[in-house]
Amino acid sequence: MGNDLNQDLVIGLDAGGTRTRAVLAGAADGRVLAEATAGPGNAITVAPPQLTDHLAEALAAAVPEEARSQVVAVAGGFAGATAAAADDPGTLRARAALTEALRRLGVPECPVGIWSDIEAAFAGGPGAPAEGLALVAGTGAVAMRIAGRRATTTVDGDGWLLGDEGSGFWIGRSAVRAALRMADGRGRATVLAGWVGRTLGLPVDVLPTASISSYDRGGAPGPVGAGTQGTGVPGWSRARREDFRRHLLPAVMADPPIRLSRFAPLVAEAAAEKDAVALEILDEAADHLLDTVRALAPGPGERIVATGGLLGPEGPMTTPLTERLHALDLSLDWVADGGPGAVALARILHGGNG
Repeated sequence: MGNDLNQDLVIGLDAGGTRTRAVLAGAADGRVLAEATAGPGNAITVAPPQLTDHLAEALAAAVPEEARSQVVAVAGGFAGATAAAADDPGTLRARAALTEALRRLGVPECPVGIWSDIEAAFAGGPGAPAEGLALVAGTGAVAMRIAGRRATTTVDGDGWLLGDEGSGFWIGRSAVRAALRMADGRGRATVLAGWVGRTLGLPVDVLPTASISSYDRGGAPGPVGAGTQGTGVPGWSRARREDFRRHLLPAVMADPPIRLSRFAPLVAEAAAEKDAVALEILDEAADHLLDTVRALAPGPGERIVATGGLLGPEGPMTTPLTERLHALDLSLDWVADGGPGAVALARILHGGNG
């Protein structure tokens, strides 16, 4: 790093449910000089002592001891916090933990800002925008209107039990439901039944035996008759389907509900193989995400900064959602995470405009 440390420095933090990422950058140009990660940083679900430890660990690894006196501003984007209310419990906990971590490492007093991870991600859009819409579509799903770099309106983000429609959880749950409906005769034939069963480690002798090429690509049930029993899957008898259900339900219930999100990639893979049920699931998910955005009453051409694993270059929802947004004269700017936005916010703090 050498001479790069002989300048004013800023720190951006992206603290989420699975990791805390610290990014060291130049205050003048925002060029990233180092970064490091540590444990979870959700300001609500991580106990304060552990939150402080995780922040200190990431900061210590990203910011060399000799450079700490050069830090002029720190911005943190925390899951469970928000810039919209200074007395928000998560925000208070995030600020306290970050202040203690900085003190522990000998970073001098400087401006410290706390935002939500979504507010920070939004600031990572082109030109570090202060106004517009933020959309997250990953394990969960939420959209926010941002004004003055703070969230003013939130749509969905209500969690797996009550909302997160169109999210990875929602898609994964839909895959398991499709498998169950196919097995009990209510639903159409889909490769998702076998794929979900294998992922859960079900016995091979209860799984449907047909290859993907054997399925009706239109998704229509096959005729009731010997061997098919109305499923459109040769060889998957009623008794075998009962065994499938008997094994699948306990396997699903053994895990926390949010683990259903792990089946979302199966839906994307099945859709790529033109499985009709999987295509319908992704289509409905895109409609849900569109409804979430539309609830914020976006104006034509208004900026939408998006993040989350369902969107971006490899995201299965990128194309269907982009097509729907295009009809409203809207488009997405995608960011991978909140790190760049947190750096941008720290630079703004240093300039006195945060």
